[in-house]
Amino acid sequence: MVDRSTKLRWRRRFRRGQHQVENLSVQAEKGVEQYFFARLPRLGNVRRFVLGWLLLVLFLGGGVIMQVRALSPYYETLQPAKGGIFTEGIVGRFTTANPLYATGTVDSSVARLVFSSLMKYNSQNLLVGDLASEAKSDERGLVYTVTLKDDIYWHDGQPVTPEDIIFTYQLIQNPDAKSPLQANWKSIKLEKIDDKTVQFTLPHPLASFKHLLTNGIVPKHKLEHVAPSQLRTVEFNTSSPVGSGPFKWDSIQISGQSPDDREEQIGLSANQQYYDGIPNLDKFIVKAIHTRQGLIDQFNSQQVDAMSGINKRPEDIEDDPSINEYEVPLNAQVMVFFKTSNEVLKDKTVRQALTKATNKAEVLSGLGYPVASTDGPLLPSHVGYAPDILQQAYNIQEANIMLDQNGWVKGTDGVREKDGQKLQFQLSSQNNNEYAYLTQILQRQWKEVGADVKVALEDDAELQSTIALHNYDALLYGITVGSDPDVYAYWHSSQADVRASSRLNFSELKSPLADSALDAGRTRVDPIVRATKYRPFLTAWRDESPAVALYRPRFLYITRGRVYGFDSKVLNTATDRFSNVQNWRVRTEHVTIQ
Repeated sequence: MVDRSTKLRWRRRFRRGQHQVENLSVQAEKGVEQYFFARLPRLGNVRRFVLGWLLLVLFLGGGVIMQVRALSPYYETLQPAKGGIFTEGIVGRFTTANPLYATGTVDSSVARLVFSSLMKYNSQNLLVGDLASEAKSDERGLVYTVTLKDDIYWHDGQPVTPEDIIFTYQLIQNPDAKSPLQANWKSIKLEKIDDKTVQFTLPHPLASFKHLLTNGIVPKHKLEHVAPSQLRTVEFNTSSPVGSGPFKWDSIQISGQSPDDREEQIGLSANQQYYDGIPNLDKFIVKAIHTRQGLIDQFNSQQVDAMSGINKRPEDIEDDPSINEYEVPLNAQVMVFFKTSNEVLKDKTVRQALTKATNKAEVLSGLGYPVASTDGPLLPSHVGYAPDILQQAYNIQEANIMLDQNGWVKGTDGVREKDGQKLQFQLSSQNNNEYAYLTQILQRQWKEVGADVKVALEDDAELQSTIALHNYDALLYGITVGSDPDVYAYWHSSQADVRASSRLNFSELKSPLADSALDAGRTRVDPIVRATKYRPFLTAWRDESPAVALYRPRFLYITRGRVYGFDSKVLNTATDRFSNVQNWRVRTEHVTIQ
């Protein structure tokens, strides 16, 4: 209990405190009145003095700021930094992320970012391990043994195992799955050796087999209960894919009311468990934009940071010094394929004359960008390329003489004719600016030797149908030949058969000499022996003239701002640009020099 005297003592102290506060308040008010408000009228007398000091302080402060900024390059440098979101626009449509079915430019790009493969091409276009730490073959190239890396995981945290590898390739082999990759995997046996090793046993030696291991691997635990015949339509493909690549699937958004303005936006985030290092980018967004102009408009409005799928810089792109153009040569060729079963083009002399009538120097000079000319079915970088066995060189006089001597007579209309058959055929190609130019100039050049060429330009979907059915006379088209010289799929007679799964022999070339050389070349592991085996094929190709090799195209990548880490020297396909995507950086920050 507190007694009465203590209460009174506290009360007196409280009242004294109140009086002190009141006194201080009164004194503060008097001070403000006396020293501030009372002296305000005299401020005008010293305004110049005050203003001068204020300006001096501002001048000195501004000088210090300018000096610090001017000197910053001496102790700071601008360096690429981690983080950020990168949005890439691609001309095309998204249909599937499943690497067993991804063939279009958008699908292949998404699949490459989400899924890993056993092998991949690095920025120098060398074949290196991806999921595989090692891939080796026996002396004959008949048995290949692949060892997986340690600590590789699916995006859901499950480990990648040999069972996943075997499951993937057995799905490809299953005819019910209807994968476009099936043709390359027939009769190949797969066996698990241990918890890290898978063995592939081939029905015959194949020197290029390692290059077939670059397709994405899918998880067994996610798809093993799906019937192969239903695999194309499962949600895994379009809304919930699980891979082991550098980026994980987040979401997909579809917008637009019509086919022209519709687009699909796929959001991906960095895979924090990626075995090749956590990606520097936080997120990667792929926008599938259905029209070329739509992509350009979004680039100009800065809705996308990069453009893929166009072959030259559009004229209507604003003049901005921050825009970068990356031009990377492709291991590919643009050719005119003559269908040798056509009534006119089955005449070898006609094909040879058309080849001689093709002035490639004139053709390439109008493309608007520099390209390397090609002169046969192999590239100079390929094992087996022979500079002494090249396609027929340009010589318009010899072309006319050949046709004259072979009975092709020019009529009054300038078109040649033989046995009632006019030298007339249709040249089909894709409807874009580059191929439209090429077909026009080829049409004019071949007219000089008496050929009446009709041009048919089709959109991509229509052209793919035309190609699949071989419903053309001649075809201007680009093919991927890769870094290995195995071009069996494009020139072996078996690949012209209607029963072939791909029918990539667009010329329908049927040459026993070429067939035997292609068979021998792909089964030899030793590079010197292999080169020797390919020589008869090159000779047959030159003499038969099934196509006109024009040039080696390039991949054009246009970005707003620099993409640090994008340093590819050569690409096999456009999607190989992502070979080191985990190293890409798009942000910069000032870093103090140590």
